[in-house]
Amino acid sequence: MKKTSNKGMNRRDFLGLSAIGLSGLTILPSYVINGVRVAPSDRVLMGTIGLGRQALSDFRGFAGASGLQVVACCDVDTIKQQRYKKTVEEWQKSKGLSPRCDTYEQYEQLLERKDIDVVEVVTPDHWHALMTIHACQAGKDVYVQKPLSYTIQEALVMTRVANDNKRVVQVGSQQRSSKEFQKAIELVQKGAIGHIEKIYAKVGDPPKPFDLPEMPIPGNLNWNLWLGPLNDGKIHYHSDLAPQITLDPVQNETLWGAWRWYLEMGNGYTADWGAHMFDIAQAAIGMDGSAPCEVIPKGYNGTQYMTFKYKTGVVMTEQPYLEDNPGAQGIKFIGTKGWIEVARGYIGCSDPSLIPADIAGTRPQPRGQQQRPAGQRPPQQQRPAPTREGLQFEISSPHMQNFIDAVRSRTKPIASIEVGCSTAITCCIGNIANELGRPVKWDPATYTFIDDKEACSHRLMHYEYRRPYHL
Repeated sequence: MKKTSNKGMNRRDFLGLSAIGLSGLTILPSYVINGVRVAPSDRVLMGTIGLGRQALSDFRGFAGASGLQVVACCDVDTIKQQRYKKTVEEWQKSKGLSPRCDTYEQYEQLLERKDIDVVEVVTPDHWHALMTIHACQAGKDVYVQKPLSYTIQEALVMTRVANDNKRVVQVGSQQRSSKEFQKAIELVQKGAIGHIEKIYAKVGDPPKPFDLPEMPIPGNLNWNLWLGPLNDGKIHYHSDLAPQITLDPVQNETLWGAWRWYLEMGNGYTADWGAHMFDIAQAAIGMDGSAPCEVIPKGYNGTQYMTFKYKTGVVMTEQPYLEDNPGAQGIKFIGTKGWIEVARGYIGCSDPSLIPADIAGTRPQPRGQQQRPAGQRPPQQQRPAPTREGLQFEISSPHMQNFIDAVRSRTKPIASIEVGCSTAITCCIGNIANELGRPVKWDPATYTFIDDKEACSHRLMHYEYRRPYHL
């Protein structure tokens, strides 16, 4: 197991790092993006922390954002550092820029860069809190992938620190910026299908105990840094947790990092997809910044599906929203006057006249039966892993552009940290109820469980970080 000397440092330690000289940084001229020349004063410089397949996918969106330039990257895997560096520098060359993307193993060094305006955090969930907190304290705005945090306490501290430091934080719940989900929220909120009584939100199963066998740690991976604050001594290296890649020949990840499926380090589909679907459901019923007041786990006294109850009387269940396609992730709002179904690339309604034809899309079909109009790209969750082919990375991403616009205007982005906090809390409460095997009651006003010492002390409320890390 590798060891490094300045991991887990607190704020005082972080500020005491020796300054990294800026004299060698590339001076970037004005350049053209989407036909518009961007002046140096309007440019936003970004560093990326966490360089797996999600970071590659996100780079495509950020590459299309007006005036953004990636100048640094960080990962505990040296091979992934080089892959990302090569990707960014190929893109820079295509824009007539001097290629420069500096690499780091320790994120504190990247945060010390005075030229960097924003940071993207694309790491496993257990690192989101410390990296986002330290970035905010270092004066950086942050785009942090969903779910916002691994625990409830992390989400609350992250939100407080971001606001105390007046930082713009966008959570990577990109469905907030998608037209079909925005339309669903609009229709529900204006009462188009009457009073909402039930919501079906299909996300998937909670996490399971870690059961992968131990494997030798590859030399390109700093496993000790990957673990970071995690304190469970049962967590050992397996390639599924941090999928390996090669550069020659090029072999990218063949699976998503499996850490998310194990309760010792992730929150399963409950958070992986709940951070998308529960998020939209809560936005539509006016529960942004709040959470359910009670969660009943699947199987308790015959309860068929995990059930979330809100103080307004709305009940949301984690269950299929399409009878003929039970595995499809999506949402169904059921009101007194009709229903609305929404998923990526699709929105339907009991009154079809309410849905504009240009965003209706195609209803998800069971695997093997999917049909799409000619020329329509696959739904986002089914897209292939991105390739490293320069301009193929540049796409239009309204969610990334919304973040950059918010950074410039110093306003709240569409998926603010408060939004991410309430959604993360909802996901954690669901998993706590599931692991305890009984209902739990939550007070959204005080952020506490009601008369429940067992739930209050649960690791998903807060766990003691491995020394020397601390929240």
